[in-house]
Amino acid sequence: MDKSLMSVIGYSHNLWSSTMSFLRTVLNDSVIIHPPGFYIIGFQSFPYISVYIIFLAFVYVVTVVCNILLVYIIAVDRRLHTPKFLAVVNLAVIDIMLNTSTIPSMIKTFLFKDNFVPFNQCLLQMYFHYAFLALESYSLAVLAYDRFIAICFPLRQNLFNTLLIMSCIIGVTWMYCAGLLAYSTAIMTRLSFCNSVRVFSYFCDYAPVFRLACNDYSLQWSLASASLGNLIFPFTFIILSYLIIIVTVCRMKSVSSRMKALTTCIEHLILVAIFYIPIFSIFLFGLFIRAIDPDQRVLSLSLAVCIPPCINPIVYSLKTKEIKNRAQALIWRMKTNP
Repeated sequence: MDKSLMSVIGYSHNLWSSTMSFLRTVLNDSVIIHPPGFYIIGFQSFPYISVYIIFLAFVYVVTVVCNILLVYIIAVDRRLHTPKFLAVVNLAVIDIMLNTSTIPSMIKTFLFKDNFVPFNQCLLQMYFHYAFLALESYSLAVLAYDRFIAICFPLRQNLFNTLLIMSCIIGVTWMYCAGLLAYSTAIMTRLSFCNSVRVFSYFCDYAPVFRLACNDYSLQWSLASASLGNLIFPFTFIILSYLIIIVTVCRMKSVSSRMKALTTCIEHLILVAIFYIPIFSIFLFGLFIRAIDPDQRVLSLSLAVCIPPCINPIVYSLKTKEIKNRAQALIWRMKTNP
């Protein structure tokens, strides 16, 4: 009798375990669980995080002030209403939005110790950050197109590079990035988060968030991998453009003409180096040397993304003669007419 009872109990226990296992599988595949939000937990072993965040707050102020000043100088001077400076204004707007998507939230998270981000707000931050990061890359390619036409086809600029054409090119890049990132962010709502809600990054980062899901995230992983094309394709276009520019410059008979043509490219090449070299270095370092400290990777990524928008307007103000002259005239006017 006891043996029969024990066998029944054992069978019931096995049946219950099997049933719960089956239900857990069904729930993971069919029921979507969205948490109230996520906790950002980057920089756990970084001892001077407050100092670093104060530095980023300064970077943000410089980014906003310098880029707004750059846009104002171009807007008020009709002589600067050219395709090149339309592309510069586009870059300035993107710079402001890119740093706005992360630095204020980093101040809240790491300086004021409020690291909780509501679910919908997390997706919104994710969308804006990656949309403007992609736009930053494409805006540098647009500037390369302007230099390519100006140097290689100087007599056909009015045909290939007008304000209308530049506006259309910029508009297409905005629509493409906005649409692509809208889809990439929308599919995050298909994921179910039934385990941890701790995101190891400096903001609501795409990959660290989808890795927390307890159902299949292969689609999100594929899109995250494909999104590297938003860096690689513009960078490839820039490299090819400058190879053709170098060939064209070498064919010029006058040394002064060569120097003049190359001088107009200096500020753009500086921006390209500042943006792409740190990001590609971090990805390559992580690919070939996997034993990288997580906090060091987060720190490097945050610097690589936040610093270029701060430096870009300064480089253009110092290296572009037209903007430098207008800025000096504006400062002189403010001194003489307080």
